[in-house]
Amino acid sequence: MDREYGNHAEYISWVLEDANERQIDIESGFKEAFSSFIETRSVEVILFSDVSALDLANVIIEYPRLLKPLIVICNISGRSIERDLQIKNVNTYNPKLNKLEATAISGYIKPFLPSYLEISSLSKIDRMAFIDKEIRKKKGRWEKEIIDSINQFSDIKFKKRKFKINNEKYEIDAASPEEGLIKYGIDIKRIEARKDIHKRIDEIINKSNKLKEAFPHSKFASIIYYPFIEEHINIHNRLSSENIDIVCFASSLKDSIYNAVKIVLSGLGISP
Repeated sequence: MDREYGNHAEYISWVLEDANERQIDIESGFKEAFSSFIETRSVEVILFSDVSALDLANVIIEYPRLLKPLIVICNISGRSIERDLQIKNVNTYNPKLNKLEATAISGYIKPFLPSYLEISSLSKIDRMAFIDKEIRKKKGRWEKEIIDSINQFSDIKFKKRKFKINNEKYEIDAASPEEGLIKYGIDIKRIEARKDIHKRIDEIINKSNKLKEAFPHSKFASIIYYPFIEEHINIHNRLSSENIDIVCFASSLKDSIYNAVKIVLSGLGISP
């Protein structure tokens, strides 16, 4: 059963307590499970318990590339820094911070740092975060390539637009016209894993319903990236709805993107 908590600080305290208990349990599990394969080695560790907030601020200023692994081990993101400290647009991989901003960030993350941690673990954490960033960047490039292709082959212009229905805001990845009543809406969805498919399908259906509710004469399409080709027909069938005019799949290849865009534009009645 979920705990009830009075404020954010109390909640964080409970989370840290649970995390400590899990860490102890995981460590003992590894020691027991791999007892025949364990040996003791000397490793370099940083004693964060001895590092003051001022020391930390100086490190962030002098070695800005270290900010990312430091906030990752604290489970803090750039969005958290912007939200709680009002420091906008922080590039956590290579930040350009003044003394005041670095001091604020160091004071913010200091309570969440572990008492110590191996340098090798910190570097591996940074590596994982960097790989995740690059994968996310690739997803963003794919969506942009879809939108650029739509505008390349369409005789009308599309752009990302927001609309409101029943006091709730929704976003269409590619909508036309660029202002006024939306006539065409194209949802662009990149789905990497099977476990995400049900949620993403529900998102597409919900967005199509809301668009048609807000703009009854509009048309809605979806372009989907899903690497498991044998399941495309099943997804297509599940997206069969009076509010969805056409569904098409595209890979990361340019030819696939171009073909999907042309099919969608044609299905919407737009001359490619």
